[in-house]
Amino acid sequence: MLETAHMTKKAKNLLRQSYIKLLCSSPTKSHNAFLNLASQRCQHTKVSVKEARGVMRAWQIRRYGGNDELTWSESVRVPRIIHPDDVLVNVNAASLNMLDIRMRGGYGHAMLNAVRNKDRLHAPQSEFPLILGRDFSGTVLKTGMRVKKFKVGDKIWGTVSPFRQGSHAELMVTSESHISLRPQNLSDIEAASLPYVVSTVMTALCDVGELKDNNTANKRVLIYGGSGGIGTFAIQLMKAWGAIVTTTCSTDAVPLVTSLGADHVIDYKTQNVQQELMSMKGYDVILDIHGGVDFSFDLLKKWNNSKFVTIKTPFLQNTDEYGILPGLLRSGANLTANVLQGFKEGRSYRWAMFKPSRKHLETVKHLVEREEIKPVIDKVFPFEEADKAYEKLEEGHARGKIVIDMSQ
Repeated sequence: MLETAHMTKKAKNLLRQSYIKLLCSSPTKSHNAFLNLASQRCQHTKVSVKEARGVMRAWQIRRYGGNDELTWSESVRVPRIIHPDDVLVNVNAASLNMLDIRMRGGYGHAMLNAVRNKDRLHAPQSEFPLILGRDFSGTVLKTGMRVKKFKVGDKIWGTVSPFRQGSHAELMVTSESHISLRPQNLSDIEAASLPYVVSTVMTALCDVGELKDNNTANKRVLIYGGSGGIGTFAIQLMKAWGAIVTTTCSTDAVPLVTSLGADHVIDYKTQNVQQELMSMKGYDVILDIHGGVDFSFDLLKKWNNSKFVTIKTPFLQNTDEYGILPGLLRSGANLTANVLQGFKEGRSYRWAMFKPSRKHLETVKHLVEREEIKPVIDKVFPFEEADKAYEKLEEGHARGKIVIDMSQ
């Protein structure tokens, strides 16, 4: 019986080899068409091999902590398309954001894991090994059945939800609603520097702060911390829409934020920030990036629907420290207290968080192609040295964005 099975397998191999010889010796028109198709497929050999072998290179963490937890691996399982609106992307470049530093330390793990495991409550899984990275520029490799706006080969930029594995890997999966076609006048490295800050700033200033291209002209906008990735983009967006922008930064960053169009720049190393801002009070919108500016509410216009919008909220920190339900209740109490603070004088205190959005990416794509917004990049690191990029960002004082180049 074993001998028969062995002979059958051997016979099949002989038949297959004979058929291949036949194809090579006297191919028909249909065979030629097949060979042409195979040749076309071979033009994408680098990507195909990467995907076909089932593993890729990526930076991972296996527990929360500092930079020493980052691990380089060349045998990470390639992600799969699961949902019909998923897109598999070959990542050409990715940026680094403070959210990555905070997530590396465990920020938001309670809420993020609750969402990750919502469909498998009877068998919850660990988030580790975890790949960080929230934005990227790359090329579409595969699309889910319901994806209509993108096709294989499209050059895209976009973000990936914090509930998913991130972009500091050769391949990644994200949603069709989180990506857009890349601006034609940007390289992959330039494009990768923007999507996270686009989604964060436009959620804060547009969705929450209610600023639009047709209502922002001559509005007075204060942006705390104008020289980082978020600040440099926010200044340019507000100036593109005609706002009068005030920002804060250190001495060495003054020329940068001035070149981006800021109308008033306060150097926190040589000037008294509170005194300077109080002399210019009467802002329509304040964007708080770092948190903890106690006198900010007094800078807003009274009875003018003015808004203080902060992206440094205690929401995820509360759920980490107190649990999901107690954390939500505590966050609600925090927000209520802040809202009541300005309710009597027609001002409002609002929270905003990073929220992926194709709509915002498409809006900024047009502004970039008209050169009304330009990427501001501090430094580019090769993929194999992404751990050094994390160290650089953690040191602080980056002027614009730090980008990881995967193209090599």
